Amino acid sequence: MTDLDLPAWSEPFVGQRRAELEHLGPFGVLDRDAAFGGSDGSGVRVAIIDSGIERDHAAVGGRLIASYRVEPTDEDPIVVEDPEAIDVVGHGTACAGIIHSLAPGAELISVRVLGPDNRGKGANFAAGLIWAIEHGVTVVNLSLSSRSEALFGLFHELTDEAYFGNVLLVSAANNVPGPSYPSLFSSVVSVAAHDVPDPWTWYYNPRPPVEFGAHGLDVDVAWRDGGRTVATGNSFAAPHVAGLAALIRAGHPAATPFEVKAMLAATANR
Repeated sequence: MTDLDLPAWSEPFVGQRRAELEHLGPFGVLDRDAAFGGSDGSGVRVAIIDSGIERDHAAVGGRLIASYRVEPTDEDPIVVEDPEAIDVVGHGTACAGIIHSLAPGAELISVRVLGPDNRGKGANFAAGLIWAIEHGVTVVNLSLSSRSEALFGLFHELTDEAYFGNVLLVSAANNVPGPSYPSLFSSVVSVAAHDVPDPWTWYYNPRPPVEFGAHGLDVDVAWRDGGRTVATGNSFAAPHVAGLAALIRAGHPAATPFEVKAMLAATANR
């Protein structure tokens, strides 16, 4: 695979370009034991806004505590319970499995906004995000984004609301060229893929818009109907960082989104 074949935004985290990421910052390097040593994510609730999560999948480890879906109405979309807890694609289960592998003590909440084609309306996405912000989750994994300029203002408002409400948003950058939201907003933890096959390797980029790089190429992930597959994309890098964020937030319950992001940067690989 050449650099030209890689997903958009992945290039800064691949091969020789990683030398450009060297950045000690004002705090130097933070010991990972101090950041999350001994933490398994217990006490943290991670919402995954996606295609659903398959409750009985072995990779989820029985940690799915609630499942919801967004339904369109004649007015605004509404969020309703989804007792069947299904995944209409496999994408959300993949993200849940990655998060659970890193933070097995964290509780998972599914908010399904995508359809069987792995696509969804921006309004449904926004409704799911509003629900997560209002219901006291600790970390939200967003392995999706909107390219709608019409929704720029709404997503900007929601990410600020989450930030000041102590809800950490972890968002994958879009895999195709062009801006996407909310990944490009500074109040979220934005993530793209790197090519190192190690879930405990992540990079901080001192030259955003995308700030973090995590394992996202040829990732062995859970999929629908109890299966597994190998997948590539920024979608699978984001839950690696969401899992790490869950560990940090469990170990430091008083840490704000700003402080969690700083700890992620200070513990990143050099």
